[in-house]
Amino acid sequence: MKKPRKDSALDRRQFLAATGGLLAAAVPGSASIAEVVGSPLPASAHSSPDPHPASTLRKIPIGVFDPVYENLSLDAMLDKVTALGLEAMEIGTGGYPNNRHCPLDELVADRAKAKAWQKKFEDRGIRVATLSCHGNPVSPNVTNAKKDIDTFRKTVLLAEMLDIKVIVGFSGCPGGTPQDTQPNWITYRWPAEYAQMQDWQWKEKVIPYWKDAAKYARDHGIKRLALEMHPNFVVYNPRTLMKLREAVGEEIGANCDLSHLFWQGCDPVEVIHFLGKQGAIFHAHMKDTTFYPENVNKYGVLNFAFEKSDLDSASETFRAVGYGHSASLWKSVIKAYMDIGYEGILSIENEDPILTGEVGVERAAYVLKNVRKELLGE
Repeated sequence: MKKPRKDSALDRRQFLAATGGLLAAAVPGSASIAEVVGSPLPASAHSSPDPHPASTLRKIPIGVFDPVYENLSLDAMLDKVTALGLEAMEIGTGGYPNNRHCPLDELVADRAKAKAWQKKFEDRGIRVATLSCHGNPVSPNVTNAKKDIDTFRKTVLLAEMLDIKVIVGFSGCPGGTPQDTQPNWITYRWPAEYAQMQDWQWKEKVIPYWKDAAKYARDHGIKRLALEMHPNFVVYNPRTLMKLREAVGEEIGANCDLSHLFWQGCDPVEVIHFLGKQGAIFHAHMKDTTFYPENVNKYGVLNFAFEKSDLDSASETFRAVGYGHSASLWKSVIKAYMDIGYEGILSIENEDPILTGEVGVERAAYVLKNVRKELLGE
C-alpha cells in the first residue's frame, strides 16, 4: 500500500464523486482518504436513468437521535441541530437512551408543560417525529421489566398528548425458563432444549406482552410501534420482526437500523423493499457498519468492537453514514425508502468510535443531505 500524502484533503465535490467509504487511515484494513479519492469510480457510482422522476419522490426529513448530545442542555442541543439544518428529531424518554432532554414524568403530568416543551422544537423548525424508550419489558428481572413497561406506557401517553405517531423501542428478551434471572438470547434451535426454550419465550412472554402493549397503544391512538432489529433481543432480523407482527398485529413494525443488518449479511435495499411492501417500516436509524476483512476471515462476524482501542482485533464496528459503505450505496438506500413511500424520518444515530459524538452526526448529515439532493434533482 502506498503511503498516503499528509497534505491530502477532500473538498465537497470530490467527496460526492468518491465512493463515500472514507475509512480512517488508522483503522486496520482501511483505505486512506487520498486513496479513495484517487481511485476510479465503480460503475455503480455513476448516475443511471431513473425510472422514477424526481418530482414523484418524497423529500424524507433528516433528523438525529438525541443521546449523542447527552452532555448538552435542551436549548444547547437545539442550537446544534438548527445549525446543521436538520428537520426532525427522535427523542429518548427513558430506558437505554435515558431521557436527558425529555422529563417524561413532568410532561405527562402537565399538558401545558408538554406543549411548551414541544414548542421549543417547533420554534426552530424542528419536528419531534418519534419518542424512543428502548428497554427490555420482558426481562426476567422483574424490577427492570416493570420500569421499562412503565416508561413505555408513559411514552404512549405523551405521544398521544403531542400527536406523535411513532414510538421506537426493542422487542426485549426473556429468560429461557421461568426460573431464569437473566435474559437468554436464543438464535439456534439445537440442541433440542434451545428450541423448547425459544418456543416458551415467544408463547409465554413475548407475544402476550406485545399483544397487551399494542392494545394499550392503540387505545391511545398510537398505531406504530417501531421495534429495532437488534442482537440480544428476540426481534433481531426481518424474519423475527414479521413473526411478531403476524402474531400481534399491524401496530408492530420496524425501526430499520441497517447497521445491525449489514453484519448479518442482509442486502439493505432488499430489506427495505421486503418490509416496505408490507407497510412494516415505521422508523429508520441512519448508522453505518464497516468490516475489517482480515479479521472477518479469521474470527467471523460475531466479533464486534465498540471502543477504538479494540479495533485492531475487530471484525466490524459502527461508523457514521458513508464511512462504512459508499455514498452510492446510501443513495440506493434512500431511494428505496422513497420508492416504498416511507413516511418517517432518517434519524442519525452516531455510535462511531472514531468520529465520535457531534463530529459523526455532522459527517452523516452531510452525506445524507447531498444524497437526498441528488435524488430530488435539487
